[in-house]
Amino acid sequence: MSDQQWRELADHAARLESEQHFSGVLRATRGEEVLYESCHGLADRGCGIPVTPSTRFATASLSKMFTAVGVLDAAGRGEVGLHDAVVDVLPVDRRPATLRADVTVHHLLSHTSGIADYAEEDEDLPGYQADYGAIWTDLPNYRVRDDLDILPLFADLPPVCPPGTAYHYSNAGYVLLGILLSHVSSLPFAEAVTTRVMEPAGMTASGYPAMDEVHPDVATGYLPPLSPGGPWRTNVYSVPAQGGGDGGGVVTAQDVERFLRAVARGGVWRGVTPEDVLTPRADVNRRWAVGYGVEIRHDGVFGKDGGDPGVAAVSRYRPGTDTSAVVLANVDWDTVEGLPDLANALIDAAMPEA
Repeated sequence: MSDQQWRELADHAARLESEQHFSGVLRATRGEEVLYESCHGLADRGCGIPVTPSTRFATASLSKMFTAVGVLDAAGRGEVGLHDAVVDVLPVDRRPATLRADVTVHHLLSHTSGIADYAEEDEDLPGYQADYGAIWTDLPNYRVRDDLDILPLFADLPPVCPPGTAYHYSNAGYVLLGILLSHVSSLPFAEAVTTRVMEPAGMTASGYPAMDEVHPDVATGYLPPLSPGGPWRTNVYSVPAQGGGDGGGVVTAQDVERFLRAVARGGVWRGVTPEDVLTPRADVNRRWAVGYGVEIRHDGVFGKDGGDPGVAAVSRYRPGTDTSAVVLANVDWDTVEGLPDLANALIDAAMPEA
């Protein structure tokens, strides 16, 4: 990509910052070379603290990648088997009452378990949840500090299909993986992923801090004013108090890059190979398939996106050229309507589709 094209990308990001209140970081690298990096807006709007390369952002579902590698690492340690039936691994009080006996760990990892989701994203299925933040009306989000706290939301829901018969994206499946990882490792989920997944990959700035804990360099997630000219709001009432198996890790853009490279190169985690993560397990559509915790483009580019109220995250990696593209924002996709186009522009610049 020419210098002029990178300048056009920078202008695009600057326009979103000034016109749509975009705040976040964009980063693209090839090997050790930083192709592009820009920071926009404020990490803390009340105190006027700007976003910097060291700012840490919540990631929503992007961190399903970390959960998947944590489970694969546990399998490499001999703590669980990928084809073990989940009912044989988890005791009754740690799994849905409706869980079929033939659902395996593999099914959960590949979104082919067929279990019902507590935050259903398919508009054609019962339980479709248009507003994720509305979930916490009956279950106060400040009480959700462990994957077991979410289990009651889907513990009695019937499956949407038999395991292995269809791809059905499931947040609940990754909540269950979070419970499973904690159970087999005898560690709290956050500790298991931080010590077993992030630290070996060199992700020294990342973790799962609770929202009511004070930590440096963590961006506050923001929602737009309720009325014109009103104050911006934080997402403190709109997401769980602490991240878990289905999302909520807090990272820097550079740490996401480190993780993607570790997945592609292998040799970082116990018995986890690139093939384990990156083998396509089910088709999502004509361009994309799902692996374990990641989505894989037809040309081999892989990554994972995420979105919550006050959170937007994108990651892509092309193994053949050691090229990464990362977008992290403390505003969401609905608030900044131009954000998808901006993310696609960065991806297309760094790794155009073959």
